Amino acid sequence: MEQSEIQEKIFAYMEQMKGKKKLKEKDVIKKIVADTEEDKDTVKKALRAMIDVGKLMYSYGGGASSVEIPSEEYLKEKGLL
Repeated sequence: MEQSEIQEKIFAYMEQMKGKKKLKEKDVIKKIVADTEEDKDTVKKALRAMIDVGKLMYSYGGGASSVEIPSEEYLKEKGLL
């Protein structure tokens, strides 16, 4: 499976869970590995690539980090939109 296909699955899952639950990086990786049967490192690289380009972002709250889809305000602030 191509990295772009994995990224599409990651983004679809993130959109599905938006507003329902804060997802940790490992939660996203486990779900996509289970769905696609790709190896963990491949999924992790695809996820990190999405974070690097600003399609996803890390957030911190309550002493834990999570991964989420950035808001439009955040993207404008960072000059990514």
